[in-house]
Amino acid sequence: MRIRYVRELLSRLGVAPAGRSALVIGSVRGDLARHLAGLGLRVTAVDPSPVATRRARERDSDPGLGIRSETAEADDLDRLGGPFDVVYCADTLEVPDDLDRVVGAAAAVLAAGGILFYDTVTRSPLSGIVYLGLFQGLPSTRIMPPGRYTAARLRRPDEVLRALAAHGLTGEDVRGFKPGNPVDLVKAVFARRSGRISDDGVVDLVEFVLEKPGARPVVTYLGCARRI
Repeated sequence: MRIRYVRELLSRLGVAPAGRSALVIGSVRGDLARHLAGLGLRVTAVDPSPVATRRARERDSDPGLGIRSETAEADDLDRLGGPFDVVYCADTLEVPDDLDRVVGAAAAVLAAGGILFYDTVTRSPLSGIVYLGLFQGLPSTRIMPPGRYTAARLRRPDEVLRALAAHGLTGEDVRGFKPGNPVDLVKAVFARRSGRISDDGVVDLVEFVLEKPGARPVVTYLGCARRI
């Protein structure tokens, strides 16, 4: 779903990805980085976890992919080079207490005319139930470590857009996404909690769909902004 969104927005904005540079912030084991490399982008992938970086390097051992994986915090990107034509903040904006600092660090390594993508969780009654309750609160459905999400760090689209604008980025799109069948997500959560499947197995069991443009995100959303 993420890569479908990237393809759609790059096409809408008239940006051909082949040969351009990209930075993935919060790359974990490198799945998104590999998909972006498949579009022809030269990808640098960073994650704060050395373990995740090691696993990403093991999975991306083919030099033909052209992926560089490094360990770095989301607000410590200067040493990675750049500027980058595309920056993607994956599961990142809901992690720091200081949103402005992280957005500023991403904006600082974005090239003129560059595109910044992000996905995150909005603040709403339903997102609180799902992310604060089911995903990390209740023992029977917990698949996230306690404290991974807090109510204060769940940010509505307007709050993220203000932070982007403060660093010279113009919002181009915001789109909610959700599981096509919520029952599949419930089943996958229980299967993951019981250890019957891995995180990769959750992706295999649940198909996510993009909501229509203009619809207000209820739980999770993607966004795109551009440096003019």
